[in-house]
Amino acid sequence: MYADNLAVIAESEEELIKRLNEWKENVESKCMRVNMNKTKVMISGERQKVRQKAVRWLCEVCSKGVSSNSLQCTSCQKWVHKKCSGIKGSMSKVAKSFICSGCLNPVTSAGRTSVDIGASAKLELVDKFCYLGDMLSVGGDADAAVEARIRIGWNKFRQLVPLCLPIRTCL
Repeated sequence: MYADNLAVIAESEEELIKRLNEWKENVESKCMRVNMNKTKVMISGERQKVRQKAVRWLCEVCSKGVSSNSLQCTSCQKWVHKKCSGIKGSMSKVAKSFICSGCLNPVTSAGRTSVDIGASAKLELVDKFCYLGDMLSVGGDADAAVEARIRIGWNKFRQLVPLCLPIRTCL
């Protein structure tokens, strides 16, 4: 038996590690298992770097305003300067399939990708994750949740499209 869908909240990383280890020991003492591979950590609030948006659209790589010489990531929908993207030559050839370096190699909290909780266990450090069907993100905004719900809605719509074909009747 596994314990699922639990959020552990703490004021500091040290307190989080302590609470996670206590919870894990308590769960395992009841003959349940904890799959640490599925366990994720998200750091938000004052410890998370928050970018101030002085311009409407920022480059995801350098955080400066973007112009017409930029690409939009097909994964996260954020903009990247051509010079920051590493693309050589024509942007039009890759514009429809461009994926930014942030989506290809996600790095969070100043380059860290995991949190060591001891007992040779490292938990993945993420910027967003799905909890009880809702998308939570570092910034605390609803953008990730709205995008996820829209994506789910469109997928359901696409599944129903074959059922909506016009029916021809013979007179």
